[in-house]
Amino acid sequence: MTTHEDILIRVRGLKNTFGEQIVHEGLDLDVRRGEILGVVGGSGTGKSVLMRSIIGLQAPAEGEISVFGESTLNREETEAVEIRKRWGVLFQGGALFSTLTVGENVQVPLREFYPGLSETLLEQIATYKVVMTGLPADAAPKYPAELSGGMRKRAGLARALALDPDLLFLDEPTAGLDPIGAAAFDELTRSLQRTLGLTVFLITHDLDSLYAICDRVAVLADKKVIAVGTIDELLALDHPWIQEYFKGPRGRAAVASASSAEARQAQGA
Repeated sequence: MTTHEDILIRVRGLKNTFGEQIVHEGLDLDVRRGEILGVVGGSGTGKSVLMRSIIGLQAPAEGEISVFGESTLNREETEAVEIRKRWGVLFQGGALFSTLTVGENVQVPLREFYPGLSETLLEQIATYKVVMTGLPADAAPKYPAELSGGMRKRAGLARALALDPDLLFLDEPTAGLDPIGAAAFDELTRSLQRTLGLTVFLITHDLDSLYAICDRVAVLADKKVIAVGTIDELLALDHPWIQEYFKGPRGRAAVASASSAEARQAQGA
């Protein structure tokens, strides 16, 4: 049974609008401590808008949002900063500063929240985070343009982990990666989640990611979250979008891929 303490993110009655367009209305969502929650939905359902509302980059028209048991809306800046220190964000595409090296990018949140750290310590922490995400240490002095797309994603992840967060937001982290690179990033995400005890809010279109690493999946449609559960639980629902999404050709391919991966793991055991 899920208790109040198990809920890391709580959204109630969320409404987001852009002019006369209503993106969300009456949206409710709970994210449990320690889970990887996948967030899916068709184009225009506001997956990234939901994430931006939770992290304070989008002011909702109505509703309540709490993270770590604290409301994130209408907070004093000093209080908001203390909450923001506890999460990290990997925006779609990595969103690295092109004029900074990878190491300098990782140092950005450290300089913002802990301005008294020495240059030596900043460099050491940045290098450690870079290596943590599977990049070689010599990636730290390189610029984003010198890295492959997959390496830039990992560099963005290193920056998201700079402050040792409890909560990690990932917006389409495998978009644009080849299947091997995407699978490796999924494996990295699950490994870090287990090792660091993270809660992960994962926006994705990648069915392979949903099957490989997500504990539950939230489906956005009709301006709200219409269902949350395991993939098996979602498959039992008769909503047309859910059925088409999970049982279409790509869904069947993802099931086959997941089954093959489980078989390989069983043989290895």
